[in-house]
Amino acid sequence: LFFTDSSTEFWASDVKWFSLLESTNWLEIIRRVLKKAIEVAECLERQHTNVLLIEESATDLCCVISSLVQVMMDSYSRTKSGFQSLIQKEWVIGGHGFLDRCNHLHRSGKEEAPVFLLLLNCVWQLVQQYPPAFEFTETYLTVLSDSLYVPIFSTFFFNSQHQKDTNSSGEGFETQSGPFRFLTVWDWSVQFDPKAQAFLNNPLYAEKPKPDRSQRKTARFKHQRQLSLPLTQTKSSPKRGFFREETDHLIKNLLGKRIGKFINSSEELPNTFREFYDSWHSKPVDYHGLLLPCIDGPEIKVWAQRYLRWIPEAQLHGGGTIATAAKILDLMEEVQSLQLKMDEEHSQAVSGDVHAAPMLRNSARLSSLFPFALLQRQSIKPALPTSTWKDLEVEDDLVKRDDEFVDLSNDVI
Repeated sequence: LFFTDSSTEFWASDVKWFSLLESTNWLEIIRRVLKKAIEVAECLERQHTNVLLIEESATDLCCVISSLVQVMMDSYSRTKSGFQSLIQKEWVIGGHGFLDRCNHLHRSGKEEAPVFLLLLNCVWQLVQQYPPAFEFTETYLTVLSDSLYVPIFSTFFFNSQHQKDTNSSGEGFETQSGPFRFLTVWDWSVQFDPKAQAFLNNPLYAEKPKPDRSQRKTARFKHQRQLSLPLTQTKSSPKRGFFREETDHLIKNLLGKRIGKFINSSEELPNTFREFYDSWHSKPVDYHGLLLPCIDGPEIKVWAQRYLRWIPEAQLHGGGTIATAAKILDLMEEVQSLQLKMDEEHSQAVSGDVHAAPMLRNSARLSSLFPFALLQRQSIKPALPTSTWKDLEVEDDLVKRDDEFVDLSNDVI
């Protein structure tokens, strides 16, 4: 759907674009995942109920749901460092099978599934709906999705940390200077210069205000994690093991106290969900508190920067959010330059040239898909609206033909 070889192919598919998009069911999957994350957030926020995520044969959707819930409920997860820690904890250290899911070795496509891309799509929906709540931009998410398939980075290449350590210490990776070291994807200086890295930071981010010193002295209640460990040494069964016995006891308590309540009252869940969803959206948005995505109808959109960036016909010349971000970055750089100049005059100290040139002087020429698409080929727009193509037998000629200018000044009425 998103790969077109020519302008003719693009305009031919444009006639049935929305039906083709709906047939992929991709946006519906995103909406369902966001809805399930809201249901989990309701249990935690409103009902104060613990939630246990279980999959029968894998942990793919558990990673997606748990990561989304933390992004929605924890403002720290919406910062660059917090989101990086979240990915490392839930996906990398958690042992998500990137090697099989991304099919890096191209051995078999049976285990291939865009699970991590599904998470980034869901987070992108939140970034689009609540831009001031996130320290990173959609460009950050696009670059992160591209890094998933760059083989020089080990972050998203192995199925587990054990597999990474085993392969890194192999004899085949020994070099003259020592053992081979994989690069980490979080070192953005490997891929981008400082000017390009500026597009990863959201200039409109509403940073959380720091509390006063007087408030810091107040008593803090430290969260204590309750571990299911015995008070005295006990002899565990050699067949099942200690942790198996403990988890069996835990599951029995959960089934009796928590899960049974939801099974017996399954009809109440949609009503409470809708009430919780509508109640939250009726209040002003707290960008440092709970965030609930809009999931109704056209609120779920296509991630244009990632999927349409190589199609010049889909770009907005001189417009889009990236052009706005470029203008804001220019203003921020100018303000910083003026601030340095004022500090220099105030201190009467001789420093270097502080009149830095704006980062993007030609920002008006940017497209909505900058910095990924560079408009290398021109778009040829059809002479007639796309809705009338199929009614004409000469549609191929019309698509390839430029717009014609007809002079009507000499016509006789």
